[in-house]
Amino acid sequence: MDLGDRKEILENLKYLISVHDIPKLKNIIIDIHPADMADIIRDLDTPEGDYIFRLMNSREAADVMLELDEVSRDQLIEDLGIDRLSEMVGNMDSDDATDVLSELSKSVAQQVLKRLDKEDRAEVEKLIVHEEDSAGGLMALEFVAVFEDETVDDAIQKIRQKAQEVDQLFYVYAVDHQQRLVGVVPLKKLLLSKRDMHIRDIMNTDVISVTAEKDQEQVANIVRRYDLVAIPVVDDENRLVGKITIDDVLDVLHEEATEDMQIMAGIADDEIPQEMSTLRISRFRLPWLLVAFAGEVGSAFIMRAFEASIQQIVATAFFIPLIMAMGGNSGIQASTIVVRSIALEEGGTTNRWARFFRELRVALLNGFVMSVLIFFMVYAFFSEDPLFGVVIGLSMLVVMVNAALVGAVVPYVLNRFKYDPAIATGPFITTSNDVLGLFIYLSMSLAYLTYLR
Repeated sequence: MDLGDRKEILENLKYLISVHDIPKLKNIIIDIHPADMADIIRDLDTPEGDYIFRLMNSREAADVMLELDEVSRDQLIEDLGIDRLSEMVGNMDSDDATDVLSELSKSVAQQVLKRLDKEDRAEVEKLIVHEEDSAGGLMALEFVAVFEDETVDDAIQKIRQKAQEVDQLFYVYAVDHQQRLVGVVPLKKLLLSKRDMHIRDIMNTDVISVTAEKDQEQVANIVRRYDLVAIPVVDDENRLVGKITIDDVLDVLHEEATEDMQIMAGIADDEIPQEMSTLRISRFRLPWLLVAFAGEVGSAFIMRAFEASIQQIVATAFFIPLIMAMGGNSGIQASTIVVRSIALEEGGTTNRWARFFRELRVALLNGFVMSVLIFFMVYAFFSEDPLFGVVIGLSMLVVMVNAALVGAVVPYVLNRFKYDPAIATGPFITTSNDVLGLFIYLSMSLAYLTYLR
């Protein structure tokens, strides 16, 4: 739904709410996708959103609730009665129901659990013990599994039996009589096989699975790497306990990307900035600002040490911001690629060295181009001595290469010592570039003044 359509629907809904035309409201609501409906409810005033929400049946309301952001969802839950909330949770898949209940206060969650039917309550209680950011926290218990010695026809009958329970079906999993996962059959292959064939004759035995303790980011990387639309979850004895589907993986990728952006901004633990205290935000950001502060103090001492050189050729000082900025940009570019590769778990030691040497080659090429440009600029506008232009240009090249090497190496070092490269790399690159880069530039300028001028 584009913005124009949403605006028109929004206006219609507001009018129909004002005149309490319930039949027309229901006709509009039923045709709107839950994700679009969630956007509309966010755009409505709270009383209007509540009014619309009360018109939906439990299934529709559950689908819309899952599309709301946490703030909107929490606000909506506050206005719902326990009975209504219990009906909605009962219409959710086990993984979604568990996510919603984990966000509720303990007392409210217990009240909702008591109102669920026995089977739904057992599923939620089985899932809620897992860590939220693990495979167990992501998985759903709704899947289709058949014994390896059963036939294709048996599998199809099992699918029909679970049609209401399993919303998304991509694979049928094959297990032995101890419930251990032994194979997987894509739905297309199952439908194209003869009905009397045994599952063991058509299943793929090279099954990619994860344990319930696996971190959700690692799960997402496995799904992405092997182009899966669902992945089975097993226990320590390889018994099938659940599945994770692509929609949950996309949510993880979105969550992890958001988390990385929050970390870079100094926001921790997926908290909403407005809800965090000033002290908490400061505690999170301050250590890395102190790292940068220490580096800049070092830069000041270096400039003080080269004060006499700067006074001899004032033009030397003109290029300090330019060279520092180009070095910083070169380092950030290299580090961004490396931090991404670490986050996505791309490659081993061989690929790391290949990436390192690629960044070195890129830095050399870019540094050479920029050094040639600055040489001609210096010669044309600042000094008629070509050697001075060569020194400035060569300084630019060395500083950019140095910054790129630091940017390529530091993330791996930080990751090795269990620091998050996403937040810690920036201050290290800034500090090292300003200290080392300034030292390189001023040392080469001093050499020019002392030996070449």
